[in-house]
Amino acid sequence: MTDRRQIREATRIVILCVFWYLISSSNNVIGKWVLNEFPYPMTLTMVQLLSISLYSGPLLKCWNIRPGLQSSFSKDYYWKLIIPLAFGKFLSSVFSHISIWKVPVSFAHTGTKTMIVFSNVKASMPLFTVVLSRVLMGEKQTLPVYLSLIPIIMGVAIATVTEISFDVIGMWSALVATCGFSLQNIFSKKVLHDTGVHHLRLLHMLGQLALLMFTPVWAIFDLWKIIQHTNIEPDTNMFMIFTYLFLDGLLNWLQNVVAFSLLHLVTPLTYAVANASKRIAVISFSLFMLRNPVTSTNVAGMALAIFGVLYYNKAKYDANLQKKKFTVLPLVDHSNGGVVGHKFALNRFQHI
Repeated sequence: MTDRRQIREATRIVILCVFWYLISSSNNVIGKWVLNEFPYPMTLTMVQLLSISLYSGPLLKCWNIRPGLQSSFSKDYYWKLIIPLAFGKFLSSVFSHISIWKVPVSFAHTGTKTMIVFSNVKASMPLFTVVLSRVLMGEKQTLPVYLSLIPIIMGVAIATVTEISFDVIGMWSALVATCGFSLQNIFSKKVLHDTGVHHLRLLHMLGQLALLMFTPVWAIFDLWKIIQHTNIEPDTNMFMIFTYLFLDGLLNWLQNVVAFSLLHLVTPLTYAVANASKRIAVISFSLFMLRNPVTSTNVAGMALAIFGVLYYNKAKYDANLQKKKFTVLPLVDHSNGGVVGHKFALNRFQHI
């Protein structure tokens, strides 16, 4: 029965990852096109946060997801975790869009030239996650798990680098965004574990709070420029821009729904590894859709990253198997009421 449940759980995770990769690939291509024609990254963030706030409510009602323990958040917990999470969500999104806007990305098609963003920075999310989880939460991993992160990070970095296009603002924006997303994943998982709130209701709540915080910032930096049509070419098709903004917001909302569903099922580190692997799917999608040339470097990097993901999955499986072997069991010794048997099992566990 346990094996069947694990198989169903693994199948569900794989299906979620496939949907996540497909939606994210489409979302990134559309987002890059919008920023090329409509260079207002904060407006793109505004549309995405607005989409989360607007679409999540009807979804919760349709699926009959009740408020649950969300309404019982203490004031102290709310200000210490929920508010910072919402702030981190919009801040990470802004810096991520700035990094995409400032530096051409691997899936951007500028004329006939393919260039890179600092995808190798974003591919380092598993490294950020494992370090931050160790420092903030005291979580430890086995040595094979740590080693498996090396080919993943190196592989994605190699696969995305076809030529160097350096921009200081873009690089630092990508670093801040990656660190922010890692922290967001860790503490979102903590909130889900501590409170039992439904993951989609947490997404809705964070989206609403982030939108509330971000609206004044957007009004200061982008609203007046858009009204005056600053940085917008005279021949720009505004109908197409609004259409793509709508699609970008919808796809980003779907991406968040799938991402939070996945985070609910796995650890932050596994989520970070899946997120790094997603970059391979994004690159492959762009090569197919935009007819960008494939180099031996691209192929070698993808192969190395895929090997790293497989190695990580094997390392985590072995680690989980090892834990099960030393689970404390209620050993019964009828000669003394089971006390000695239980202590033996407990001592065996403590020495591991």
